This record gives sequence, C-alpha cells and structure tokens, in this order.
Amino acid sequence: MRKSLLLSTILASIGAFLLVGGALLLVDPGAPKHEAIKTGGLAGGAIVALYALWLNDRRRKVEEARQELESQRIDHDRSRVADERFARAVELLGHETAQVRVGAMHALAGLAKSRTDYTQTVLDILCAYLRQPYRKRQADPEEIELEVRLTSQRLIEDLLPRLEEKNPPLYDLNLTKAHLEFMDLSYRQVGDLYMRVAHFEDSNSFHHMKIHGHFYVTEATMTGRFHMHHTEVVGRGWFSRFKAQGIAIFTETKFGGETKFLNSEWAEVKADGCTFAVAADLPEAWRN
Repeated sequence: MRKSLLLSTILASIGAFLLVGGALLLVDPGAPKHEAIKTGGLAGGAIVALYALWLNDRRRKVEEARQELESQRIDHDRSRVADERFARAVELLGHETAQVRVGAMHALAGLAKSRTDYTQTVLDILCAYLRQPYRKRQADPEEIELEVRLTSQRLIEDLLPRLEEKNPPLYDLNLTKAHLEFMDLSYRQVGDLYMRVAHFEDSNSFHHMKIHGHFYVTEATMTGRFHMHHTEVVGRGWFSRFKAQGIAIFTETKFGGETKFLNSEWAEVKADGCTFAVAADLPEAWRN
C-alpha cells in the first residue's frame, strides 16, 4: 500500500509540475521559461512535502500505539506479579510459625505502599488478623503471638496518611472485637474508625488524629490508659455501653457530629477543652 501511495504521490507531483508550468506558459507565453519551471517545481515539491508530513505523522501514531501496547503489557505483568505476591502473603498469614506470619504482613504492607489500589484491602486484612480470638498468656514463655499482633498494629499505623497531609486518601479501619494493646494511631488520618466490642489493654493512643468519618467504640472495654486528646471526629462519636476501667484522656478533642454515651461507664476522665458541636448527654465523670 505504501509503495502504491508513493508512486501516486510521484505521479501527482509530476502532474502538478507539468500542469502549473504549462498553465503559466499558456497564460503568458512571453514569460521566462525558467520562472514557469520554478513555479511548477514548487507545486510538485509541495505535494511531495505533504506526503512526507503525512508519512511522518503516520509513523508517529504507529510508534505511540506500539508504546501504549507495551505500557499495557508491562502494567499487566506488574498486576499479575502483584496479585501473585498478594495471594501468597495472605496464604502465609495462616502459617503456624510466627516469623512467617510477620514476614507475610510486611510483604502485604510493602505491596500496599508500591500499589495504592491494594492499601484498603491490606488494611482490611491486617485488621481482620487483630479481630481473631486472642487471649494473652503471660505465664507462657513461648507466647510470641503478641509480637505478631503488635507488628500488625504498627503496619496499620504506617499505612495511614499523616495528620499534616493535605487531601490524603482516606482509609477505613474495622477493628470490631479486636484485642488492642499499645495501639498507636496518633498523628494519623482515617475515614471511619470502628472498634465495637473491642478490648483495650495497657495503653492505646488515638490522640492528635483526624477521623473524617464516624468513631464507634460501643460495648468495648478498656483497662489501662485511653489517649484520645487533641483529636477531631467529624462524624458521629458513639461510646454507648463503653466500659472504661482506667483513665481516659479527651483534652481539647472536638466532636463534630452527634455523640452518645448511653449506659457507658467511666472510672476517670480528663476532658478539659473538649467540645461537642451537637449537645451530648455527658456521664457524670465527664462533667467533673
């Protein structure tokens, strides 16, 4: 096809040369012949130039299409490799050896950092691990499951955007029924944070956070210290039937939505400067 088009272009160029040059001689027989030849040559050359421009444009489009296909192939290969890594890491989370489970968690976190489309899924899996039944056995020297769980908590924290980031992607955390010990999400941002029926032991930190969605700790229990000071909750804050046996600190925290404390129990609360955009029925410990 290209050869026939080139031949047609050459013939058209010759025809333009003869037509334009001949026309000039017919119109003005006394005009210099070299001027007619020059003008005819320009007309023929213009056709060749147009063909060259078209050919270059066609080559450019073909090269762009080739590059696009190559880019799609590379992305497909990367996605396939990432999917395989993801599936393998999830499988290893059920391994009987704690070190293998820790390695699988780090592999998932690394995948979430390199491919952000995995981040919410990886967070869901790490939260699901913390929701598994767990009972701390302090008398057992071989007990290392706590270290695995602490690794999961640290990786969750590491995957969340920091407080100073502007317009970050927001991820939800579902820690319903989780056993949390030394959980630290301070200076982080989340979407919804659900910790219904969770158990908080020792010290857990949710201070200097921005919770863009809702915060639920209904029917949860807490021993030790619960740090939630200088935090902003944009949505609802639900503490119904929350039982706090240790000290809970809410200094300078802002609740922007409806907040409920129905049937909650508090041993000691520090809430200086804590504000509620919607009037809340505060328990006695909060009013002291």
